Amino acid sequence: MTRMTPERIDELVLRARGASAAAYCPYSSFAVGAALLSKDGRIFCACNVENASYGLSICAERSAVFQMVAQGGDGILAVAVFSPSAAPCMPCGACLQVLMEFGREALVIGVGEKDVLVRNRVSDLLTVPFSLSSRLAIPGSAR
Repeated sequence: MTRMTPERIDELVLRARGASAAAYCPYSSFAVGAALLSKDGRIFCACNVENASYGLSICAERSAVFQMVAQGGDGILAVAVFSPSAAPCMPCGACLQVLMEFGREALVIGVGEKDVLVRNRVSDLLTVPFSLSSRLAIPGSAR
């Protein structure tokens, strides 16, 4: 698991919580914020943005990754995800697939209203990601 100082984790959690305040979520009323720490030390914050055509909505985690890429970042060390629920929510499968592309071993910190932190690596949450490579070793397969 990526080694993070308690101060750095606190900063990411605070920034993710703050990002959730900007969420556009008139359909779910579930305001999510993400704060992504890139390999170069920058932090990218984002929120979820919903759309009446649900499939066009975007999660906070993917939005943060896309911002990182658009601003020249190339890797993820950690991402904190704040959700307005008693228990922390982890990123959805689509977000995990995108996070995997830029930070297989990145730390994912989930936090809810009660400030309970859940920590996992991206690779622990998405054990068999989609890949175009035939070199992907699938657990339990003969490949």
